[in-house]
Amino acid sequence: MSDETSNETPQKRFNIAVFLPALAFLGLAALFAVMLLQPGRDTSTVPSVLIGKPAPQTPLPAIPGATDANGAPLPGFDPATFGGKPVLVNIWASWCGPCREEHPLLMALAEKDGVVIAGLNYKDKAENAAGFLRELGNPYDQVGADSSGRAAIEWGVYGVPETFVVGTDGTILYKHVGPLNPGVVERELLPRLGEPAAGG
Repeated sequence: MSDETSNETPQKRFNIAVFLPALAFLGLAALFAVMLLQPGRDTSTVPSVLIGKPAPQTPLPAIPGATDANGAPLPGFDPATFGGKPVLVNIWASWCGPCREEHPLLMALAEKDGVVIAGLNYKDKAENAAGFLRELGNPYDQVGADSSGRAAIEWGVYGVPETFVVGTDGTILYKHVGPLNPGVVERELLPRLGEPAAGG
């Protein structure tokens, strides 16, 4: 009898550790769903781990053929030159339809005193990027060619267009995903760039 008992296979115990990864996943999925379904949530404002952190130091070469309003070559993209003033950083490409859609707003921003705009041209051909600026106008004080997309990765870019505001201390204050619109410019960008919002 004792021999039979000792040879019996022990009953498997319920092990909750096996289910922990699935439970954790379900919890995160539920939290994400709740955040997405919040009433009035601006879906173009994507949380970024870079908010409040120093802007990535990702210098990029100038785009051959890209010039300013006076015909002078535009300097490349260099965050090391941002110090002491807020800068709007815009990620764009000539092949991007929404970039064309938001471009008039960037042109209008460039006309405002004290607004500095830096462009990061994402995975584009130099001749196409320069042609885009010749056709639609150039709002940028500096613009660099990110032909490999490495700099965009450093900036945590999801796609184009995206826009950041870098503060006077070189930290990222704000990120907008997708094309800019007048409401975002008034509510989010101008106050952070030191301009009063309309009516405020």
